[in-house]
Amino acid sequence: MSIKQLNAAYLAPDDRLLFRFNTIENTEFRFWFTRRVTLFILAATQHLIVRSLEQDHTSQAAQAIAQFNKDTVELNPSAHGVSLTTPYIPAENYPLGADPILIMDVKCTFEKDGSEEALSLELILPGGANINLKMAGPTMQAMLGLLNQLRQHAAWGEVPALSQQSFANEDDDQHKNSPLAH
Repeated sequence: MSIKQLNAAYLAPDDRLLFRFNTIENTEFRFWFTRRVTLFILAATQHLIVRSLEQDHTSQAAQAIAQFNKDTVELNPSAHGVSLTTPYIPAENYPLGADPILIMDVKCTFEKDGSEEALSLELILPGGANINLKMAGPTMQAMLGLLNQLRQHAAWGEVPALSQQSFANEDDDQHKNSPLAH
């Protein structure tokens, strides 16, 4: 399943995001993201990006590179293959139904996808089922930029930093490969 387009909107009466995406296979998936889920996705991916960069850079340099990359995509999304003007085109097939599904929880990890790392976003559905999205490069940055813009619009506050304490009992190798679960 390859993502073709991402779309999200803040619905103030529900204080939730309607997050949807369509695929090149003409399918569409619709989800409700709560404030907790959205903030966790933003915090976890930022943490994972910095941790990945720390493999080749100092901690301070990794944080600066991650911030620079984030700012670059937000300032000029079209330079990274992200179109803000192309209208979202709903798909014809809805494998999970046309009604959005509330995301109960989420797990974030980085996995190798060829030569680059891809974000593996495991969305936990009601009843314990899950759907896994893998996004690398521009698609991942587009999703993060979209969620961040909507977070600001919704006035949900700053993205919290993940506590290093949650990893205090893990050794370094486990920490690099362990998923961040919320």
